[in-house]
Amino acid sequence: MSKLLIKNAKLTNGSIRDIFIEDGIIQKISKKIEFDEKIPTVILDSDCYISAGWIDAHTHCFEKFEIYADNCEEIGYKKGVTVVVDAGTAGADNIDEFYQSVKNCKTHVYSLLNISKTGIYAQNELADMNHIDVEAFIEAYRKYPHFILGVKARMSKSVVGDSGDQPLFKALTIAEKTKLPLMVHIGTAPSHIETVMNHLRKGDIVTHILNPKTNGILENGQIRPCVDDAYQRGVYFDLGHGTDSFSFDVLDKANEHHMKVYTISSDIYYRNRQNGPVYDLATVMSKLYQRGYTLEEVIEAVTSHPAQMYHLDRRGQIQEGYQGEFTVFHIVNQEKELIDSTKKTVTVSSYIEPVAVIMNDEYICLKENENG
Repeated sequence: MSKLLIKNAKLTNGSIRDIFIEDGIIQKISKKIEFDEKIPTVILDSDCYISAGWIDAHTHCFEKFEIYADNCEEIGYKKGVTVVVDAGTAGADNIDEFYQSVKNCKTHVYSLLNISKTGIYAQNELADMNHIDVEAFIEAYRKYPHFILGVKARMSKSVVGDSGDQPLFKALTIAEKTKLPLMVHIGTAPSHIETVMNHLRKGDIVTHILNPKTNGILENGQIRPCVDDAYQRGVYFDLGHGTDSFSFDVLDKANEHHMKVYTISSDIYYRNRQNGPVYDLATVMSKLYQRGYTLEEVIEAVTSHPAQMYHLDRRGQIQEGYQGEFTVFHIVNQEKELIDSTKKTVTVSSYIEPVAVIMNDEYICLKENENG
């Protein structure tokens, strides 16, 4: 039986609490919990914030496919992220291999299974409709119902080739049969954004929502009606920064329209982690912080919101009975230059920096992991 007491925990609303965890579950939250010298205790610095463990809702961490791949620990707990969701790198043909490769990692890993049974073995995995095997997907989900959280379809020209909108409708069929949410990647047409937005259901997800492409959410500088309709009826909008899919200018336009992303995710893989413009989830979060988003909104977008979107029970909030996993972070009040996918740079006056994670009743200082 393991126990841990966290004292002087400053929440994003500024309140200070003590938190007692036993066997990985939050047992008590109070303004003051009496100190017991027999219980391991972490006393947080007054300039630190604590949140539920960060969840990156869109990553690529199946290392078999080098086109989009990374190590789950390098993008996970070592960067303050306790849960990563791989968004479609694996398909039904290789989900066994993916699961075996990550099941014992410190970072919790989940999958959005690609509708192509091959996974992203190449850029155009949906160009051949024979790669979409509905029964193979369903069988994979039956085998890993607690690992596979949803369905992934990458609907852009470089992926679908001459398949047009057919993969989208196959994906919707799979989502209906499995009762799973569908995440659709939008990019260069086809598919046209109107087709995607008009067919998605409440609880489905559009990723790369702030991309700067002509098939994006803006038309003549304004939000397309189909985008607003989808937003109003409960389609989730995911950031999915990636190499080519985030623009400060599109963010500003969305803010003017009072349209905010539900989840902030990185779409991280080795190259955009090493070379930018992603680097890590905290950097992506910092691009929205104080640019239309409060600290509480940013943190919700990497904790309670992705937990709700993916039905991750008892994660994403600091509440009694919930998982006792946390990210400890600073707000660094100094200038930093941030860059988007169009190479536009913005100098911010403060940014978010993770300091530690608390997992398995253990405080893990991140500076010790800076060099992997």
